[in-house]
Formats: sequence, C-alpha cells, structure tokens
Amino acid sequence: MIGKVMTLKQALKPALFFIGLMWAVHIIKIIGGFNWNIFGIYPRETAGLIGIFTAPLLHSNFQHLFSNSIPLFFMMTLIYLFYSRVARISFVIIYILTGFAVWLFGRQVFHIGASGVVYGLISFVFWSGVFRKNFKSVVLSLVIIILYSGYIEGVLPGEEGISWESHLLGAIVGILVAFLVRNVKDEHEVEERASYEDEKIEEKYFFDRDVFENKDL
Repeated sequence: MIGKVMTLKQALKPALFFIGLMWAVHIIKIIGGFNWNIFGIYPRETAGLIGIFTAPLLHSNFQHLFSNSIPLFFMMTLIYLFYSRVARISFVIIYILTGFAVWLFGRQVFHIGASGVVYGLISFVFWSGVFRKNFKSVVLSLVIIILYSGYIEGVLPGEEGISWESHLLGAIVGILVAFLVRNVKDEHEVEERASYEDEKIEEKYFFDRDVFENKDL
C-alpha cells in the first residue's frame, strides 16, 4: 500500500472525496431525520465496534462538521502531497487505530466525529519532522506548531460533550504511525539527502599550498 509521488491535483482528490462523503452523510441524516449517532463508537460494547468505521463520518451538527472539515482537508492534502508514499496506509492506520483505542479506553458514551482523525494527522505531520529530520519535514512541523498549537488543549478533559479521548488517543496514534514509517522516504527526501551528501566542500587556504613546498634554487 506504499504509494507514489503525487502532484497537488492528485493529492487533493482523497481529501475532497472524504470531506464530500462526510457532508453527504450529514445532509442525508438531516433530510431523513435519522438518528445515526447510535453508529458512533460505544466503548467496550460489541455493538459499538462498528463505530470504529462509521464514527468519523458522523457529526452532531453543521458547526461540528465544518470545524472538522477544514483541518481534515488541509492535513489530508498535506500528507498526500509531502508523504505520498506512506499517506494512504498512514491515514488508514490512524483512522482505524484511533477508533479502536477510543473503543478500548473511552468513556461509555457514543463518540462521533472526525476530530480524532484530525488530531492523528496533525500529530503525524509534526512528529514526522522530528523523526525524519530533513528540511521539508521540519518546516512542516513548524507550520503545524503555528497553525494548530491551540489544539493542545483539546487532549485534556474539558468541555462537556467533547470527546477529548478521541483527541488524545488520535494524537498518540499519530506519533506511533510517524515513527513506524519514518524510514520510508519520498522522492524529495531522497533527492535532498543525495544533494547534501554529494556536495563537496572546497578547501581554502590563506596562502597557496605551494608557498611552503621546497623548490629548486
């Protein structure tokens, strides 16, 4: 499932598809008057396992949906563009493992929304810079710090009705996935490394080297 290098147009497609799917599900739910929250993750109950796959597609209202759509769109595009070789498998692992972790450790209420996946992707991009240590990855990590530093509060128990467990566990899963795929390099990372290694440092001396060499008189 390791993919190839993508252009911006190609990287946008997975993000647009997933965001479109979330909005379609929500609109159908509203129009039909369905109570699909029961398909969220309900921890440690067998019936709640289905939520691992369905919960990120479900949102309580349009504000909830919109607040997840923007960072999810941005982060998905980012990983497919800059970490294209591992983007698909990383997204799938973060999606499923975050849900499973919530099922194991979350409070026994219905957990819905894509925020756990969002936190997983943010964590993945930040820690990829830490683990990979190449220029572009580090820059992306700095961008994440600037844009999403406020998200740190979301991993702590706080506002009622917010699944902070999803945020915290998603962030932990993101670290794990970033570590597991750290050695799978994209083309731009390989080129950057090769360019650095091939660069020769020109030796410079204050005096010409032959100044001190013996010469026949």
